[in-house]
Amino acid sequence: MIGARTRLLAWLLALAAFLAGCVPTVGLDDADTDRQITASAAPPTAGDVTLAPEAAPAPIAAPVQSLPQPFALNLYQEGDFVPQYTFDWCVAASIQIAHNLIDDTGGGTWTDSVQQGELWEMARARSSNSFNGANPLGWAQVLTEVGMGPYSVVSVADYEDALQTAARAIADTGRPVGLVMWSGRHAWVMSGFESLGDPMQFPDFSVTGVRVQDPLYPHGSGKWGPSPAPNSLLSPEELATQFVIREPRRWSSDLPTGYMLVLPRA
Repeated sequence: MIGARTRLLAWLLALAAFLAGCVPTVGLDDADTDRQITASAAPPTAGDVTLAPEAAPAPIAAPVQSLPQPFALNLYQEGDFVPQYTFDWCVAASIQIAHNLIDDTGGGTWTDSVQQGELWEMARARSSNSFNGANPLGWAQVLTEVGMGPYSVVSVADYEDALQTAARAIADTGRPVGLVMWSGRHAWVMSGFESLGDPMQFPDFSVTGVRVQDPLYPHGSGKWGPSPAPNSLLSPEELATQFVIREPRRWSSDLPTGYMLVLPRA
């Protein structure tokens, strides 16, 4: 009986020792790992940070040149047109039209027939070898003197170059161009144009239409054709039937033969 209790006691002690060996303990490797994880979560000090090299900026692509688009500029407003009151006063009427195209201040439209006669006398007094009339030099000088200038007379040998020169001047100055028509016998005003390309952006723009004011409207000419209505848009081909090279014999000047313009200057 005593021997049985002794064996039972010994078995219980052995079982307790076995169960004690199954309790987990923390070893050195586990403790080090735990401390390492905790340390890595702390923010680094400035001395510990190594900056990555700064990336070079991406190259900027050159702007792509856009293709020329249809462009239009027109100075004309209703009421700007003035007819010539005699068959001689086309230059004077063109000066009045130019004033009206330029002046948007509401200061008054130039339409008076008495004033037109005075402007014609001014232009004639400043013209030479003009068959007792007013020539382009007098036209340009009066435009300048009455406050719309400066204007000057130019002669361009090539027709397309002449249209480009006129359109570029309108775009650059915001003022109209005088066209010496009928080989030097008549005066029109170019008040605007249409083109392929803005003249200020595309040096090689092409003029596709011309806005004109013929002070002789509605009479026209039996030789040169009808007068276009005010603010008409003519194609270059239509304009070329009346805008032709000036005859050198019409009046003396040092300008070469060509398409003559009374041109605004910046």
